Amino acid sequence: MKTDLFAEEKFKVVVLGCHGGPKENNLSCYLLAPIESNEYIALDAGTLLEGIFIATKNKSFDDIKTNPFSTEDREIEIFRSHVSGYFISHAHLDHVSGLIINSTADSKKTIFGIDSTIDFIRDYLFNWKIWPNFASEGTKPYLNHYQYKRLNIGEKISLERPKVNIEPFLLSHPDGYQSTAFLIESSDSYVVYFGDTAPDSLESQKNIEKIWHKIAPLISQNKLRGIFLECSFSSEVGPSHLHGHLNTTYMMEELNKLARLVNPSSPETALKNVKVIVTHIKNTFHNGVSAQQIIQDELKKLNNLNVQLIFPEQGKKIEL
Repeated sequence: MKTDLFAEEKFKVVVLGCHGGPKENNLSCYLLAPIESNEYIALDAGTLLEGIFIATKNKSFDDIKTNPFSTEDREIEIFRSHVSGYFISHAHLDHVSGLIINSTADSKKTIFGIDSTIDFIRDYLFNWKIWPNFASEGTKPYLNHYQYKRLNIGEKISLERPKVNIEPFLLSHPDGYQSTAFLIESSDSYVVYFGDTAPDSLESQKNIEKIWHKIAPLISQNKLRGIFLECSFSSEVGPSHLHGHLNTTYMMEELNKLARLVNPSSPETALKNVKVIVTHIKNTFHNGVSAQQIIQDELKKLNNLNVQLIFPEQGKKIEL
């Protein structure tokens, strides 16, 4: 049974893309807004416009009123006017390709990221070689269509559109490559979004553990609404082939660490009110065998915590 605090949702998320490739039409991108707002931030930007068109068909934007006399597609107006900025976890293509390819149709916005993320987008993508420099740094001339905003680890920033506070945390992905998690707060309710991450047990820096210590009190206080956590592979993919990702075994290992922090005496009930949105499942092509179905089945069997597992679908809306 939900507590009174969980009687109504605090956030809405429109899934523009939820997989980790290699199919290019459904890559990591989640639009998030406080439940009462129609102003969204994008968490990563692997698939943008394609996802908006699919979400519109699924009626996920039916609460947005657009100009009925516009000569442009409704989806373009949503893209330009209701996505306020991009929080990029890291600069790998499955997290930024939509941002790059759709930039010619976008309005002026801010790209938020830690230094390494901004540097890689600036130096290797918006550089007049791979793509025109639509941004505010790097190879001249700058088109200043996007403004880069560099985030400092552990330093919270506040937005007005939508009205949220966001704090970045470092992740390892792997061998020194930096990724990011974002803790998002609105009206004293929280969600945490993980970019790609290796498990702590395979990394010298225990970055996930730092995030668990941060959010464990929020779970105890019934303030955390959801965890977006990647699970790229099934358990048959071992450590040497994970390349800085989680498989089902490591995902549940990490969640068990969190549960023990929240309630050491009863970890099996500590996360019963937590929704875990399983992201970044990688497609496989083995005679029609679905990687997603395999991962879903494995996680359900491994779920000794009674955590609520949500498997997002492109174009659908999730309320948290």
